[in-house]
Amino acid sequence: MTLLTTWPESGPDTLVRRTSDPAEIAEALKPLGVRYEQWPIREDVPFDADSETVFAAYGPEIEKLNAEEGFTTVDVLGLHPSDDPEFPARAKAAREKFLQEHTHDDDDEVRFFVSGSGIFYLHVNGEVHAVFCEKGDLLGVPRGTTHWFDMGTSPSFTAIRFFHEEDGWIGNFTGSPIASRFPDYDTIAAGYVA
Repeated sequence: MTLLTTWPESGPDTLVRRTSDPAEIAEALKPLGVRYEQWPIREDVPFDADSETVFAAYGPEIEKLNAEEGFTTVDVLGLHPSDDPEFPARAKAAREKFLQEHTHDDDDEVRFFVSGSGIFYLHVNGEVHAVFCEKGDLLGVPRGTTHWFDMGTSPSFTAIRFFHEEDGWIGNFTGSPIASRFPDYDTIAAGYVA
């Protein structure tokens, strides 16, 4: 279930907002400059689909967003549990890379979830907004917005990534430990209630 949870930046003891209504989520994020929308779900696309399959299934939506935003690079990133003995180390390294608070100077962070889920935490105007995104959700975090991303201890997602810059993902880490003070992906996915 898509979910927006907002707390003061001081910590999760006080709940400011909790909603799973897509219209309320979009309305709450709009003043922050964050784009949230839902695209049609293509049930015939496997959860671990390759790039070619994803592009074929979501071509019209990708073209429309590209026309609106002028992205130069679009790719597909997938990370799903496997029997590969390297998966646990690869998953841990991927999670740790994005779990620290950071910004992007030269690009927005725009993701569409083809399958699976993840949480974007936005640290804006004295609040932390945890946006639990799942299959069908598109989230666009504007450049300069302080945030982090958690995919959980056993990541399982496929996402379309959109970039204005050809260099792709470049994060500027703040060094703040704030991410450690808020419920992580596993806690929220398990039904955390403030």
